[in-house]
Amino acid sequence: MQPILFYDGDCGLCHRAVRLLLRLDRRGRLHYAPLGGASFRERVAEPERWCLPDSLVLCTADGGLLVRAAAVRESLRLAQGVGRLLAALLGLVPGWLADRLYDALARRRRRLFARPAASCPVLPARWRGRFLP
Repeated sequence: MQPILFYDGDCGLCHRAVRLLLRLDRRGRLHYAPLGGASFRERVAEPERWCLPDSLVLCTADGGLLVRAAAVRESLRLAQGVGRLLAALLGLVPGWLADRLYDALARRRRRLFARPAASCPVLPARWRGRFLP
């Protein structure tokens, strides 16, 4: 099973994170889908959906779910190259602190980043196949 990064389709910061990961992930290891979309409903059981944040959620290849800083760190690690270095640097930050910083940014994201026009970022054709409904 391919790892899928679920993101908030109404969040400008999430769109930027997806674009960054697409650039870093040259091997195409990650796929992307909006939270609440058909792929999200298929891969994540309903009781779990209610407990998840409305930002980034990584469904790993083994079906596990990572959220907040852990989702960012693992997504970067999967992207390889510079992403792996960024993941290692993020790994130096204690998990509780990384999650607090993530939450602080998440609370301000709508003020700091413009809302996108659509739930899927406008992308070059070579990346469109990595997006799921």
